[in-house]
Amino acid sequence: MKLYTKQRNLKSFGLACMLLSSSAVFAQNKDAVVAAIVQEAQANSQLENYAFELVDMIGPRLVGSPQMQQAHDWVVRQYVALGADARNEPYGEWRSWERGTSQATMTYPRIKSLEGTQLAFSPMTKEKGVEAEVVAMPLFSSQLDFQSWLKTVKGKIVLIGMNPVSGRSDANWKESASAKGYEKYQALKNEQLKQWELSMTYTGSTRRTLPLALETAGAVGVIDSYWTELPGLTRIFDAKSKQIPVFNITMEDYSLLYRMATRGVKPRILLQGKSKELGTAKTYNSIAEIKGKEKPNEYVVLSAHLDSWDGASGATDNATGVITMMEAVRILRKVYPENKRTILVGNWGSEEQGLNGSSAFVEDHPDIAKNIQVVWNQDNGTGRIVRIAGSGFEKAYEYIGRWLQYLPEEFRNEIQTSFPGMPGTGGSDHSSFVQKGIPAFGLSSTSWDYGKLTWHTNRDTYDKIVFDEVKQNAIIVAVLTYLACEEPELVSREKIVLPVDKTGKQMQWPTNLQSKRTSGN
Repeated sequence: MKLYTKQRNLKSFGLACMLLSSSAVFAQNKDAVVAAIVQEAQANSQLENYAFELVDMIGPRLVGSPQMQQAHDWVVRQYVALGADARNEPYGEWRSWERGTSQATMTYPRIKSLEGTQLAFSPMTKEKGVEAEVVAMPLFSSQLDFQSWLKTVKGKIVLIGMNPVSGRSDANWKESASAKGYEKYQALKNEQLKQWELSMTYTGSTRRTLPLALETAGAVGVIDSYWTELPGLTRIFDAKSKQIPVFNITMEDYSLLYRMATRGVKPRILLQGKSKELGTAKTYNSIAEIKGKEKPNEYVVLSAHLDSWDGASGATDNATGVITMMEAVRILRKVYPENKRTILVGNWGSEEQGLNGSSAFVEDHPDIAKNIQVVWNQDNGTGRIVRIAGSGFEKAYEYIGRWLQYLPEEFRNEIQTSFPGMPGTGGSDHSSFVQKGIPAFGLSSTSWDYGKLTWHTNRDTYDKIVFDEVKQNAIIVAVLTYLACEEPELVSREKIVLPVDKTGKQMQWPTNLQSKRTSGN
């Protein structure tokens, strides 16, 4: 009996040594692949080429527009060239609108070209444009006050935005003003915003829907300025009007008109917008797949939305996400050709209107959804990835924490993790997967003043891309994708028990997202 026990222990010890040795070799192999990923990214980056073609040559990618279709086709060509199976997968249709030339000119009391543009989906003007007196929307004290004022806008072009206290940035004030002056400025700014927001509640509209009420009241045009608190920058969204043009102009020119209008000058402007209505167009997701060699029916998903608003060329929202995923795939095709699981890239359409493309994909592909290992989503600018949250998945720290250890130390040390985190109710495309119980994670970046400088602004252009940081992101995505493909089993989908909210009610896993398949509903 003692002899048997001794032999059994020797066998167990030998097996343990073999397993330890095997694990060490496996870890060394992983380190070698990671090193190859870094080397390929550093030596042969294609990021600038991808960005030039997508951002400069194709430009803005408004859902339903011809430029969006060009972008979809370009993505498919790039992935086919990388050896992937790629397709444009339709999921609905959208109003097709194409931007033409647009111009806003002050014609009285002097001639001045104004910096601005027609909003997306704004009705075109007649050939010679529309010229009229400009009036500024006042602050309202009641809904009746607003209704009375509406009777005065017939035949006018209406300014609907808040005219800021100062056109200087907050940082500029803080740096240059006295402490007392800065404090006074902050108080004035906060009080102005409070009054303006209260006044807007009496209109029963938002700044995006208010033009409809003005159109009904007989206004012939609307001008907004959605300042980001940096000089020259304004946010560009869409117009909801049916007949009259809606323009957005920079704060500097908007303030000029506002001062004139409120001082009784009665300025006049000419609005000319030559956009085209093209009926409806199919909406797509651009999907690329590199089939897994051992587990082809299990998936690691690389996620980045392709569409953008069209006030600029959509460089950091979200061309940088698109080219990050493309570069990661290019690298993996070279250094990891025997991927065990299928790598699936989703470049989604209509994210900007409510995560529609990604939500549609999850709804339409339950066969894929049930076998997704993880989703990596990138969608917040050009900065290097520094934050990953667990999206409410109880065991996310076990695998993400382990995979992060393989990153180059200088990358790993910057990444802050938050586990288990909370499931997203929106924000970006990983939420579409999270709400179906699929482990999906936003790869959050350093700011580079994203919120004020490029997010949905007229300055989201190629020159704002910081390629060294996007290169780092491509390496991180490639490494995490490789390790997710190599993981022996599908990771846990166990969800946390959500906390009780402030009313004492048990919070539930969010299920609020549903794809919108047409622009008409």
